[in-house]
Amino acid sequence: ASLCQLGSLQAASLGAITQRGYLAVAVKDNRPPLGFRDPRGNLIGFEIDLARRLAAELIGNAEAVRLVPVTNKERLRVVTHGEVDMAIAAVTATANRARLVSFSTPYYLDGVAILTAKADIQRLADLNKRTIAVLQNSTTIAVIQHTLPTANLMMAASYRAGETLLQSDQADAFAGDASILAGWIQEYPRYRLLPTLLTVEPLCIAMPKGVQHDSLHRRVNQALTRWQDDGWLRQQATSWGLP
Repeated sequence: ASLCQLGSLQAASLGAITQRGYLAVAVKDNRPPLGFRDPRGNLIGFEIDLARRLAAELIGNAEAVRLVPVTNKERLRVVTHGEVDMAIAAVTATANRARLVSFSTPYYLDGVAILTAKADIQRLADLNKRTIAVLQNSTTIAVIQHTLPTANLMMAASYRAGETLLQSDQADAFAGDASILAGWIQEYPRYRLLPTLLTVEPLCIAMPKGVQHDSLHRRVNQALTRWQDDGWLRQQATSWGLP
């Protein structure tokens, strides 16, 4: 479903969602392994599985979900404007964002990780005085400067540009979001992640604010807590190659 098709949809209370018969969820379609398209164009990934499982939980049918691909800039707007019921779209919970939307409990703990193909880099200390590529203008820059002050930083305009820096040996490692780098490893198996996350960034479901949505928030959180406790979330993350 496109945004224009869903434009008339108002973010609904749990009762209205059940009555309507489907859940409308904003997702990513270019962020493997969270949400992306398979060779036939179908949406797949960890967050897509989560959206379907929530549809099964709330409506009784895993197929009763309309997946709406969004850009990073659109993720919160479609929730606050009532164009979807929720966003499961690689959204990190922050204090600023919490003023706009209500966040669920985390379904995955993301964070800054370091990727390398070099055998002599096994732990963070091995990166002292080495060159680490990072995305220009990213929050990762400050994290690396704080954690590894003696490392040399090299700016990359994109993840693809970062891969080129690694391949050409201009950089020894690349730092970025663990969830993105996990997708990268699936494409380029010669790389691996160092075992330490440098930050912890909770990925949460973004839902509309307001008392009319309290029952939806409660049901979503109850489901996530149960799936955390019974190991389903961890199992899904692992099966999609997430660290």
